[in-house]
Amino acid sequence: MTIAVLPAIARPLLEPHLPADLDVRWFASVEEAKAGIADAAIAWVDLQPTSLVAEVLSAAGQQLRWVSTLYAGLDAFPLDRLRERGVTVTNGSGINAVAVAEYAVMGMLVAAKRFDRVVRAADAREWPWDAPGKIELAGSRALIIGHGTIGRAIGGRLAGFEVAVTGVTRSGRDGTLTPDAWRAQLSGFDWVILAAPSTADTRAMIGAAELAAMKPGSWLVNIARGDMIDQAALVAALGKGRLAGAFLDPTDPEPLPADHPLWSAPDVILSMHLSGRSQSSMFRRAAALFLDNLAAWQAGRPMTNMVDLAAGY
Repeated sequence: MTIAVLPAIARPLLEPHLPADLDVRWFASVEEAKAGIADAAIAWVDLQPTSLVAEVLSAAGQQLRWVSTLYAGLDAFPLDRLRERGVTVTNGSGINAVAVAEYAVMGMLVAAKRFDRVVRAADAREWPWDAPGKIELAGSRALIIGHGTIGRAIGGRLAGFEVAVTGVTRSGRDGTLTPDAWRAQLSGFDWVILAAPSTADTRAMIGAAELAAMKPGSWLVNIARGDMIDQAALVAALGKGRLAGAFLDPTDPEPLPADHPLWSAPDVILSMHLSGRSQSSMFRRAAALFLDNLAAWQAGRPMTNMVDLAAGY
């Protein structure tokens, strides 16, 4: 029989639909996951914090053939080691696309109207006589770095707000900019939105030079990974007041230490990496995807969301 180690939290969604020849080891702790993966061929071992995933995968035996995850980002996974062992990895690209895209647009609206200041005024029982934010999305221009499933979902929603959207992709498909072209055009955008996967190529892709090249009064919006921004450079740039601000869902590290400069940097809006969690359908979608991929795996058909382990996504 094929052995699979699967999360107990998804058991009600999975168990009624699993084939009879699958021997499942359900886990609810790191210890149970490490014990279950020792002789498993299939592993869905998502854990929080995600740093625990690599620890569990390190306990896998030579039988491991397929790793499934509901996460789109794979920075916590030992991709090089999995590639060397010939393990197939499928990710959760698209599972949280709607939630993350809505969160990105919410962040832009909060930034445009400075609704963070409105909430603080309400908490202090103050009554402002003027609006703290007066930017209109209509007529503005947004650069979305990473025009995949989430990036396209953001762009589609921004079109309804009459925002002109330009995407960035590795291939330059569909009129998007290529990785070697977007930096020269930074000064033309009111919004720079990060929605790319975290890879060696994207780490610290927004540094002092990029921040200096951005349009005065523009906003940086990150709903991808915190390591894509040189945070020290961002704090320095915001201190100079050249940018209007930054809406940051992820940070590096997470959780952000209480004494980290980002907490007190001017015009930073932090949302504690909650974008993907701002929905109630993640496990239902992830379970459906896993079951579809399990059927494909058993039939020898290509699976959905197969990861290029060399590229990292």
